[in-house]
Amino acid sequence: MKQFSQIKQDILRRKDKSDIGEIDSKIRGLCQKINKNKNYYTTSSCAGRIILIKNLEKKVKNVFLFKTHEKISFLQMKKELEKARKSKNVYFKQETCILHVACSDLNSAQILLDKAKFAGWKRSGIMATRKRFVLELMSTEKLELPAIANEKILIDDNFLKILVKEANSRLERVWEKIDKLEKLI
Repeated sequence: MKQFSQIKQDILRRKDKSDIGEIDSKIRGLCQKINKNKNYYTTSSCAGRIILIKNLEKKVKNVFLFKTHEKISFLQMKKELEKARKSKNVYFKQETCILHVACSDLNSAQILLDKAKFAGWKRSGIMATRKRFVLELMSTEKLELPAIANEKILIDDNFLKILVKEANSRLERVWEKIDKLEKLI
């Protein structure tokens, strides 16, 4: 069986399979810092995002109608909602950060988990398998609500302004937690 260090090298050499083809800029520094430590390597990450997504029972291609890892403006979201209107049912989501980290042993996993919890990543835990320990680090900032039903936009301009402001605020809090964890490592 391969040693942790060899598996880490193999994983980190692989091409990024995410939609954007690279680590989100807001979480890149944290991932690099984790990957420099001999006891850890990241397997997936997202620094948080705002999306419009088709409300479907099962996963299919092209489920995202709009996706950004940056803050948005009211006018930008209004325009994206209009474009998404032809889809029957659509959800607006602001999703929090998520980070998966493979750990060399249980003690290493616990050390990083404690730092993450101290940095505010409250929905985090250790998953153990026969092969490895993996940390799933998540924060709690999240919004999700129906935005379009039967091709009708459900959100008026006044509520959309509030929604955009709140989603942007939550993204900023997520990014602060990413920075805080990076400083603690």
